[in-house]
Amino acid sequence: MKIAHRVLGLLFALPLLFAAGESTAQSYPSKPVKFVVGLPPGGGTDILARLIGQKLAEQLGQQIIVENKPGADAQIATEQVAKSAPDGYTLLVGTSSGMILNPSLYPVPYDVLKDFIPITVFGPAPVVFAAHPSFAATSVKELIALARAKPGALHYSTGGTVFQVAGELIKQQAGVNIVHVPYKGSSPAINAALAGDVPMVATSIAAVLPQLKAGKLRALAVTSTRRSLVLPEVPTVAESGLANYEYMMWTGLFAPAATPRAIIDKLYGEMSAALKSDRLKERFAGLSYETGGIVGMPPAEFAAMHRAELAKWTKLVKELNIRPE
Repeated sequence: MKIAHRVLGLLFALPLLFAAGESTAQSYPSKPVKFVVGLPPGGGTDILARLIGQKLAEQLGQQIIVENKPGADAQIATEQVAKSAPDGYTLLVGTSSGMILNPSLYPVPYDVLKDFIPITVFGPAPVVFAAHPSFAATSVKELIALARAKPGALHYSTGGTVFQVAGELIKQQAGVNIVHVPYKGSSPAINAALAGDVPMVATSIAAVLPQLKAGKLRALAVTSTRRSLVLPEVPTVAESGLANYEYMMWTGLFAPAATPRAIIDKLYGEMSAALKSDRLKERFAGLSYETGGIVGMPPAEFAAMHRAELAKWTKLVKELNIRPE
């Protein structure tokens, strides 16, 4: 009898819970929302966060505050959001580097799957391999042939693990030995290629686009499955002989776990509308970010992609013997 009463009580309570969720979504946000970015101001991720924040502020009628919390490869910012109240007012602008590579490399103080709810993706971007004009190889196919003829004699620079992974994946799939030379940031890594200290660099399109346009460096390939909208004349690595090659960086919005589903759904709806804005697409493209594909992916699909990529790259990081630089 007691069990029956409890079941009836739960059934009567369900409509109240749904009503409470709808009420929460309708009144949200009633104060400014904070976007926490684990990188310094002025970089690509920071600019993306501010652009999308401005558009969301227009739609929601509330201020979006971008708070930069650099340090420990974005672990400080990520931990802060993981421990924040799950009310939709503190959100993480997370990257594939922070949400996939970091937990593959470090014992991070949070669980990227259990402590966060993915909302949607924006700002995906491939890595580009760019070479000094004097370099003998003009394509990845020629690069692989050269590396096979001279094992261990070729070098490439990067400004971080997120770019190193792209190079190491080529080495693994092609079965060649190309030496990685790490630098502290993309600028010195690019400068090393410009000076001829290394024959090529793996970096973001945005970081190296001026040098490519000026002819100071030559693009060999991009790592996405489709050609970049920014560099449509540059082939993909897959086109160049490694058919199974794919590597894409991305930025996404995450909420703390236990954030009400009604708030997640509202945030996704507003983000989806914002990302369809022609003005925002133009700004993103101008910064060398892709505006199609996985952009605007729904929460459930984003969560599935995040889980799959984490499993994939945790395994690959070990196989590739990648270590924090």
